[in-house]
Amino acid sequence: MAGVNPPLRVLIVDDEDLVRGGLTMMLDGVHGIAVVGEAADGDEVPAAADAHAPDVVLMDLRMPRVDGITATRRLRLRRDPPEVIVLTTFDADEDILRALRAGASGYLLKDTPPARIVQAVHSVAAGEPILSPGITRRLMDRALTRAGAYERARDALAALSPRENDVVVAVAQGRSNADIAAELHMSVATVKAHVSNVLDKLHLDNRTQIALLAHDAGMA
Repeated sequence: MAGVNPPLRVLIVDDEDLVRGGLTMMLDGVHGIAVVGEAADGDEVPAAADAHAPDVVLMDLRMPRVDGITATRRLRLRRDPPEVIVLTTFDADEDILRALRAGASGYLLKDTPPARIVQAVHSVAAGEPILSPGITRRLMDRALTRAGAYERARDALAALSPRENDVVVAVAQGRSNADIAAELHMSVATVKAHVSNVLDKLHLDNRTQIALLAHDAGMA
């Protein structure tokens, strides 16, 4: 039917058969989502991505041959890469930071309720990052303590225009594009353009990385 968006194509990557099967059963029955493939290890991800062209990848963190961080980094180097949500049992700060810096748009724990996982798939596909509750503040606090982080972040943000810096602050505060547009008196399309310019100038992958940088710089 004209005007009806196709379902989001999801690839599930996990070395446990039961986890892959459970996620497939849960997500494939949801309106607007189609599980198009599975992979049992990070080394299978490139071929699976070629075969299935996913919009979103649910990525396990620890796998026997190639871990989820490496697989995510390789995916993000592709032309028109899919969004990646890390779905894991591990919540150590270093694991989370490594995943986000590799380009993941989301980080959820495996005890996340099904409805939240469904929401996360739709959110990252729309350009909105998702983290498990409690992780965001922990990450921001952790980032602020990193040696030299403040100076490096301030130097990087100096390359932005004043308006772009306003958008960076709003992104770091967790505001949606619509909220930013209303607050800064601009259109949503203009906000999206500013966010895109910030990502390009600072060589970042997503809004979560913008937020981390803003907090490093003490801007939010």
